[in-house]
Amino acid sequence: MSLELTINEQLKKAMLAKDEKGLRGLRAIKSAILLAKTAEGGAAGLSEEAEIKMLQKLVKQRKDSIEVFETQGREDLAVKEREEVEVIEQFLPKQMSTEEIKLAVAKVIQESGLSGMSALGQVMGLATKKLAGKADGKAISAVVKELLGS
Repeated sequence: MSLELTINEQLKKAMLAKDEKGLRGLRAIKSAILLAKTAEGGAAGLSEEAEIKMLQKLVKQRKDSIEVFETQGREDLAVKEREEVEVIEQFLPKQMSTEEIKLAVAKVIQESGLSGMSALGQVMGLATKKLAGKADGKAISAVVKELLGS
């Protein structure tokens, strides 16, 4: 079942259950899907990879908002953003742990034969492609810097 159909089904259930936080998160996803489909050059249907990227972008936007709200002392708004993150993350693949990322990045470094901080960009490119959708870019970057720096 496509993400759009799943979201529509979940929206119906959330409306019947009067689940406000679920509705906010699901409506955000549905809005992003509609924007992607109607964007110039957008396909009628989104690929699974495009769906994952879109969901990751939504989560990242909300996490950035949470940081801003917390620095401004607006915990009420930060709570709403955290609730939406929880809802959106249900539709993302399970994220890798730091140890799993270290193992995968070490394998990428070994296979590519790259070493030293001068190879940071190349290793990041390879690791990001390999771990797309499974790990956050910031986490990958931290691990790559740690492994290349030593």
